[in-house]
Amino acid sequence: MAVVRPFKAIRPKNDKASFVVSRSYEDYSKKELNATLKFNPFSFLHIINPGFKFDKKVVGNERFKLVRNRYLEFLEEDVLMKDAQDCFYLYQIEKNNFSCCGLFAATSVADYRNGVIKKHEDTISRREKLFANYLQTVKFNAEPVLMTYPDTDSIAKIFDQEKQRSPEYHFTTTDKVTHRLWPISDEKIIRKIKDEFADINALYIADGHHRCASSDLLANISEKANPEHSGKEPYNYFMGYLIPESEIYIYEFNRMAKDLNGLTKEEFLVRLDEYFRIQNKGVILYKPTRKHHFGMYLDGEFYSLYLRKKAYAFTDPLSELDTQILYKTILEPILGITDLRNDKRITYGYGKHNVLRMKDEIDKGNYKVGFTLVPLTMDEIKDIADANLVMPPKSTYIEPKLRSGLAIYELEYKKNRNLTVK
Repeated sequence: MAVVRPFKAIRPKNDKASFVVSRSYEDYSKKELNATLKFNPFSFLHIINPGFKFDKKVVGNERFKLVRNRYLEFLEEDVLMKDAQDCFYLYQIEKNNFSCCGLFAATSVADYRNGVIKKHEDTISRREKLFANYLQTVKFNAEPVLMTYPDTDSIAKIFDQEKQRSPEYHFTTTDKVTHRLWPISDEKIIRKIKDEFADINALYIADGHHRCASSDLLANISEKANPEHSGKEPYNYFMGYLIPESEIYIYEFNRMAKDLNGLTKEEFLVRLDEYFRIQNKGVILYKPTRKHHFGMYLDGEFYSLYLRKKAYAFTDPLSELDTQILYKTILEPILGITDLRNDKRITYGYGKHNVLRMKDEIDKGNYKVGFTLVPLTMDEIKDIADANLVMPPKSTYIEPKLRSGLAIYELEYKKNRNLTVK
């Protein structure tokens, strides 16, 4: 059973919501970031980039402390406010042909530990510790973990009823995304939501594996340092955004390699023939449309690669993933790329126009060969998580990408101590 709890969110004042919320820091170009910081004093970017105020680059614990200070300033200046009672927060996102509606809730660290919240990616210990120290210092969580649950008619009915009310927020940001948010404070509705999620056996992490792992690490350290630990402290939970599986959008990452590992074009194609039926598509842009089929761009021409299934063994859910097949048949044995996360010879790209960008980069000579794949499915992600397996890096690009600053979960509690993750 999945445990979800309402919480008293810190969130923007109604008239400032559209100015406060920000995309992921890495999503901004340097020019756009500087313009936003210069001309929008309410942007959440001022909190997460506190050095701008002093025209100084700050890092590490100095940055963490200044983030805390900027956060407190936003509260003192009434840019942000704290809700008086515990709520769930229904949040709808719409852009072009994309729409999803889910729930901001406090989700359980214990569920993450015992496998009710399931993962499909590895995390890096160094990053876990860094973010746990960040959370301990700033004492708030502004970036929810994106999780999915099976489509459930009873939950959908509750959400549809709540959406009949006027939303607390209704605004469109400059990237033409429309945002609506409904706080849910009615105790009967809150009880219904908690009961419905208690009947769900598993939640699946779609985006935010390091946030989960860091919250788990912080909870473990906090519990050991708190002699009055009760299990009800805020550090026992982290903020999640829960949406039905049908409203997750999954895109593929393409791969580009710098060289052919010392092989000529002809030698490379001969090596590929061991695992694939190869068709030269010439200059006609080609993208695969089925699992176990791949596109390739090499030396000004597109190719289709059809996996020879008798030459490759399917042994578990991981072995059936196209990203794993590409790794085991081409990237590792032929191109000599063993470390998909750190090898500088491989680069990843996503997006509907990425095939053209890939072609352009290869034509310029920046890369030698590129591969296109079809997107993975939610069922494949669940199969990997259920089997306690781990996907290769950059197997999925998932939407929605959530904003920072719309709802903030506070980690501070009265007996809070100065804990350090080591």
